Amino acid sequence: MTLPTAVPSMVWGWKELVGLCKIKVVAVMLVCTAVGMALATPGLPPLTSVILGLVGIGLASCGAAAFNHVIDRHLDAVMTRTSRRPVASKRLPVAIALGWACLLSAAGVALLAWQVNHLTAALTFASLIGYALIYTAFLKRATPQNIVIGGVAGAAPPLLGWVAITGQITAEPMLLMLIIFAWTPPHFWALAIHKRDDYARAGIPMLPVTHGIPFTRLQIWLYGWLTVLTTLLPVMIGMSGALYLFIVLFLNARFMAWNWRVWRGQDPTAPIGAFWFSIRYLLGVFGALIIDHYTAALIW
Repeated sequence: MTLPTAVPSMVWGWKELVGLCKIKVVAVMLVCTAVGMALATPGLPPLTSVILGLVGIGLASCGAAAFNHVIDRHLDAVMTRTSRRPVASKRLPVAIALGWACLLSAAGVALLAWQVNHLTAALTFASLIGYALIYTAFLKRATPQNIVIGGVAGAAPPLLGWVAITGQITAEPMLLMLIIFAWTPPHFWALAIHKRDDYARAGIPMLPVTHGIPFTRLQIWLYGWLTVLTTLLPVMIGMSGALYLFIVLFLNARFMAWNWRVWRGQDPTAPIGAFWFSIRYLLGVFGALIIDHYTAALIW
């Protein structure tokens, strides 16, 4: 008598659904969003607007991350760094992941339109499309400049936060957006050097794969200086003062020290070290903006 062969069932739960959301990445984005909210007003922004804005933008960001898991599942399965992701490892059905992405995205944008303002909802939706479709589905596979062009969507959080409070787009949040836009290439290219073989195996045209590691190291050095210049702009336009300048000069020195180590190419651990430090650097710059903003408010 032949017994039927058991077919392994796909077991999934909340752990896999939460794993689609890239919680750590979204957390950094929400910090930048909150800074945009705080800087939008001389005093404290309305608590209700802050909470609803962060929840709506956070939900939409989680939805965009989930779309990324679905669209990139075949690439993720090839790469060591991403092969254990829920969809790539087939622990979570594609249909469930896609439904979860749609639910999170729709809930976030709807909440913003209903309780915050329509401009914030529209900009959040545009950022979601920019990341999930334009970057993930097209740019990532099409050009080594994927990070540069796609960085526009990733740089949006402080603009979204500002607009959630004011309902207007002005020069100040665009400047904050510019800081993240300039910071993004050296941040991701450092990781791309460290994981070059992974990207090459998956056929993703990251800069170290298409142009080589020495060229990428130079670009990290140059974009690092561009990032430094953008962090000085808040002082130049009177948005921030001496305290911010003091903190950011220290952070810039550390940031460029790491980029110098990457550029020299003598330390194989420098790229991944620069990648991790760049996250602390960005949070430090935005933290300095907040400290300076409220210190100035107390003094005056």
